[in-house]
Parts: sequence; C-alpha cells; structure tokens
Amino acid sequence: MLPYAAYLRVYEPVTAFPEPARTLWTVYADSRRRPRRIHALGAEHRESVLRLTGSPPEVVPERESRDAYVRRLEDMVYVCPWGTRLRSWLAFERFRDEHAAGVAAAFVPPPLSERVRSDFEQWKNAGRSLRPHILTSTWHIPLDWFVPFARGERSLMLGTPGTGYRPADDTAEELAAHGPATAAPARTLVYVTSMGEARHRVAAALPVVRENLGEGAEDIYLLSAGRLETLDRWLGEFHPRALVELDYGGLVHLLDDATLRTDESVAEMTVALTGMERGEVELTVAMYKRLLARWRPVRALEAAN
Repeated sequence: MLPYAAYLRVYEPVTAFPEPARTLWTVYADSRRRPRRIHALGAEHRESVLRLTGSPPEVVPERESRDAYVRRLEDMVYVCPWGTRLRSWLAFERFRDEHAAGVAAAFVPPPLSERVRSDFEQWKNAGRSLRPHILTSTWHIPLDWFVPFARGERSLMLGTPGTGYRPADDTAEELAAHGPATAAPARTLVYVTSMGEARHRVAAALPVVRENLGEGAEDIYLLSAGRLETLDRWLGEFHPRALVELDYGGLVHLLDDATLRTDESVAEMTVALTGMERGEVELTVAMYKRLLARWRPVRALEAAN
C-alpha cells in the first residue's frame, strides 16, 4: 500500500541538465535496471520505509538518490529526479517547525535531529539548490495544484486495459515488453501538461484569485493568491519546456472506481475561476463547494481512528 499522498512533479528535458548530469540521466533513461514508471512510486516508498524503520531511523539518506521518474515525448527524454535527500531535509525542517520540541524528540532523538539540521545548514551554505522537482501533499490535494491543468490532460487507469485505459510513456513500453498481466498499473489518476501551459494558467488565475479570495493566510486548504504565488515561483525555477505532472498517488486508494471516474476537480477549478472572472457568483460558489465537498472528507481521514 502506498502512502496517502499526492505529488506535483516537474520533468525537465535531459538537455537542460549540465554535464555530467546530462549524460548520467541519458544513460539512466535507457537502463533496464531503473524502476519503471508503474513501479517507481512503490520503489521510492519502500526505500523511505526501510530508512525510517531502522534504529536509529535514517531521517535523511547519506547520499542523494540516483533515481528519477522518466517521460518521453516525441524525441525528447524528460527527467524528474527523486531528490530524496533534499526532500527529506525539507520535510524534516517542516516537521520540526510544526511540532513542539518534546513531540519531535519522541520521533527523532535530539542528537540525531541536531546532526540532520547541521548537515542541512552545510548544504545550504555550499550554495546547493533548494528546489525539489517533486512536491508532496499528504491526505489531500491543495486546490492550487489543480490550476495548472486542463480537463483534457487527464489520464485515469483502473488496473485493467480496456475502455478508458490510456497507458503513457514507460507504461506503454513495459506493456509492450512484458504484457498486461505483469505490467498493468494498479490504479492511477494523473494530469500532465507543458510548463508553458502551466505557467500561463497560473498567471491568468492570480489576479482573479487575488481580487476575489485575497491572500488567504488562515486556512491552508483553501485557494488563495498567496499559495498561487508560491506555486508560480516554484514553476518559474524550471526549464520553460519542462512537463508538469499532477499524480493522485496513494490517494486513489481512498476513492473507489466510480468516484475516480467522476472526479472532475481540475474542470471544476477551471469553471470556478471562469465564474470569478465573469462575476458569476452562483456558478463560482457551486463549483467551489463541489471541490470542498470532495476533498474535505478525504482530509478528515487523517484524524480517523
């Protein structure tokens, strides 16, 4: 079982990476040993579980991951590095900020916590990048994550090839090589768009959201200009010809097939934003309420006994 988390990923063209990373990722993309897309999330999860169940837990790996998610479009290879070490540091930093010292110490011994903090400071002082290619959200999908996408960019897979089954990229390669019996993905709901489209949609939504919803500093789950601006800055740090992917990840296991088939969160967000722009209050409120009604029960499961 995968963690109940969703992911926003950026895949950069392999040509955007400086040497020697460009050559390493090119070779990696053609390697038969790397985890294929349909197995990569599971492999990433197993790796993190093994680290955290040790005694003491390995909060941050000693070396950066050499794995990545890979997509192919026409003649170009796109790579989204896992960046496990950086993401672990960032996650641990959030964990420390959000919990009292006594609570944090119950999970990570203070000496280990201090060593992790010190290592991260050294990383920062060395001028290393603090830009992860992957953002993670547990138990829900932030509403601003729906803004960069359009309804037609949706790909739903429920486990068995057939009507509505649309394998993509490495999934299609593996189906061809090994057959659907061993390669069919379990359950996935994914949106993929170009970086140009993603930035355009976010930029167009920003003034509309700012005028109608404001900066929104209170409820972190609601759409706001502040969160859209943060997303816009993150997208702006990558290559302009990159790809952006929204992956429902393990959240698909909290939703049945019928719910996944009828999930129109991206389309509802698009209609809500259009309604805001046109001053159509009833339409905007109706779409916004549908989004909240869908995702609030999912978020509530985090606190379920």
